[in-house]
Amino acid sequence: MGQKTCGIALLHICINWFNMGKLQGNIRKLFMQLTHFTDLGLRVLMYLSHKDRQEPVTISEIASKFSISRNHLVKVVHFLAQKNWIITTRGKGGGMTLARDIKTYRLGSIIRELEGGDALIDCATPPCVLRGNCQLKSVLDRAMSVFYNALDEYTLQDAVGGNTQEAIIMLHRSGIVDQSKLPYLSHAQS
Repeated sequence: MGQKTCGIALLHICINWFNMGKLQGNIRKLFMQLTHFTDLGLRVLMYLSHKDRQEPVTISEIASKFSISRNHLVKVVHFLAQKNWIITTRGKGGGMTLARDIKTYRLGSIIRELEGGDALIDCATPPCVLRGNCQLKSVLDRAMSVFYNALDEYTLQDAVGGNTQEAIIMLHRSGIVDQSKLPYLSHAQS
């Protein structure tokens, strides 16, 4: 089996095991869990996608709406601004807005940057006795590449479509998401 085919097969196996609950603990996290930093970055971008709002959004507002640490959010917002994904303005009336149209934000690229591009495994620390003879790292690297490429087929606009957009609008208006008014969510939970 070629390296490309092996990586894709491994990714499919891991996704299937994850869905069946067979991946547990650190192994499950290794394959499927994004960092908290990435989670917050995505939430900020999604929240900023609401188009009907005229005034910029503040860090305090997002921290309050999502019940997250303001201090950690400052680091995330700083990173998003450095990547030119958002525009920040200081002072009275300041805040943040998306830098461009939501159709131009590719999820794979965003997540790749937020995650920092680290490999899934580090064969050097501690030094692995199989290093140099093992194909696991290259297979996992290929699987991550396939993962990011699949995510690049979607944009921020795709991520905030349908009920997600309705929930974001509710957050902007009241700070409360009434899930019973979101038909797909209420059906999915029953």
